[in-house]
Amino acid sequence: MLQILHDYFWWERLWLPVNLTWADLEDRDGRVYAKASDLYITLPLALLFLIIRYFFELYVATPLAALLNVKEKTRLRAPPNPTLEHFYMTCGKQPKQADVELLSRQSRLSGRQVERWFRRRRNQDRPSLLKKFREASWRFTFYLIAFIAGTAVIVDKPWFYDLRKVWEGYPIQSIIPSQYWYYMIELSFYWSLLFSIASDVKRKDFKEQIIHHVATIILISFSWCANYVRAGTLIMALHDSSDYLLESAKMFNYAGWKNTCNNIFIVFAIVFIITRLVILPFWILYCTLVYPLELYPAFFGYYFFNFMMGVLQLLHVFWAYLILRMAHKFITGKVVEDERSDREETESSEGEEAAAGGGAKNRPLANGHPILNNNHRKND
Repeated sequence: MLQILHDYFWWERLWLPVNLTWADLEDRDGRVYAKASDLYITLPLALLFLIIRYFFELYVATPLAALLNVKEKTRLRAPPNPTLEHFYMTCGKQPKQADVELLSRQSRLSGRQVERWFRRRRNQDRPSLLKKFREASWRFTFYLIAFIAGTAVIVDKPWFYDLRKVWEGYPIQSIIPSQYWYYMIELSFYWSLLFSIASDVKRKDFKEQIIHHVATIILISFSWCANYVRAGTLIMALHDSSDYLLESAKMFNYAGWKNTCNNIFIVFAIVFIITRLVILPFWILYCTLVYPLELYPAFFGYYFFNFMMGVLQLLHVFWAYLILRMAHKFITGKVVEDERSDREETESSEGEEAAAGGGAKNRPLANGHPILNNNHRKND
């Protein structure tokens, strides 16, 4: 049964154009071709990335955060309360008014004290500013190095200037060492992101992030096995061209350099729109959809590759919408927050509201919480 499944999975008609077999892609005469077995190395490399990331965050990102004066907000901890803790863990972090009244009777606390407890408890679970800075620093470093390396890999290739040459001689296109390592390192990094996503800062687009990582891993792996390597290197370099700008904007935001953050974010938005909504669909996708049909009939691999590219393109449209919303707020001078972030609730009205009395009472309320307009801008 396993052999039958193996044979069906690696059936040439699924992966290769008509009249071609895997025998045509066997190494010969000093020419090396992409093979599925090459991908095994990406899993240990992903674990190596996680180890390198740990030491990078500890010995590079943390001192850098101190140098840039990244400051943590003081968070008041919720006092131990088994009744409220049980509700928090089993029923939800945002109790409704009826739940607040019930919990108030069960815990013998006032409704305001119950609401305050849940605010503090939610803030305890939110990642620290230092954790966010470390993650952004790691991703910035990788994306910047990957963009420089990827550009070096493709800039001297003829298909970088003439996209029709991407398919010249396909699929019998040999692989050079720089292409091999560029692919393996990129794929390993995305594996590491997928492995660490549960422990990383969780954002509102958590599901979209998982879809993106899985789609990217499938796309890179499939393009390697089907020898779509020339197109793959162009796509990966194009994606890396804007990612490091976003991560650097986050770093400056966490450091409190608001003007620098805003300026970098505007540059990032421009680069993102040009690369993901113009170059990718109108040049790269056109190259993968139209040019191959001039050489051979469409086959399953052709449809699958372009379907996964379509999934990524939809995600780019979704993120572009969020980016444009933020950019509009920057330009109009409104308070800006990352649309994906989970906003930290203010503590200034908690311990002081009973003592200060009228100060909090005079403020407008949202769900019983005083609204503070401190003009603080956050991008992540």
